[in-house]
Amino acid sequence: MTSGTRTARAVLAVSAGLVLAGCGGDASAGAEGHDHGSTEAPATVSGAANPYSGLHLQQPYQKPSFTLTDTTGAPYDFAARTGAGPTLLFFGYTNCPDVCPTTMADAMVGLRTVDPAVAAETTVVFVTTDPARDTPPVLGAFLDQFDADLPTQFVGLTGDQGQIEAAQLAAGVPLAEDMGKTHSALLLLYGTDGEADVAFDAGNSGRDIAHDLALVAAE
Repeated sequence: MTSGTRTARAVLAVSAGLVLAGCGGDASAGAEGHDHGSTEAPATVSGAANPYSGLHLQQPYQKPSFTLTDTTGAPYDFAARTGAGPTLLFFGYTNCPDVCPTTMADAMVGLRTVDPAVAAETTVVFVTTDPARDTPPVLGAFLDQFDADLPTQFVGLTGDQGQIEAAQLAAGVPLAEDMGKTHSALLLLYGTDGEADVAFDAGNSGRDIAHDLALVAAE
């Protein structure tokens, strides 16, 4: 996957290889219920060439450039603020009943398990796909459930709908659908080289994240 500007057509073509998750139950479950959805998994490396516990991506994802609003209400330049150590990036929403909190919990376990020095230099960024409801205070309260005892604080980002969509396109993930409820299920792990060689999905655990964080931090 190449970095830089991309047309929407090109990015959506790339995103056909990504997993989409519909968080929660079926469409009849009420206001918060919605359908599950998925596409084919991303192309990954298998066998002896794969040192990772997560999904070893055949084509590394390039770290995107975007600026959104953090939980203090200040602008947050993602590329500029995450260059010093490993970075975990996830797109989701705070009212999600399953995939999003589970992913953040796995990240929490990974950071508790890995060497504390690696955890301290790791940045975890959660970008909302539901900016209408996920205000900075709402994002902050959600993420406080996961990072209270960690040496690094999770970063929650929001913005207007156009900014959120631009951030997803820049990251190379599919645009969220159904008011943000169907979104990419990948937790991307970038190294200091600005590439994500590995990602995690629902099949991975916090220990998988810890294992791969250690590898990426040592590169």
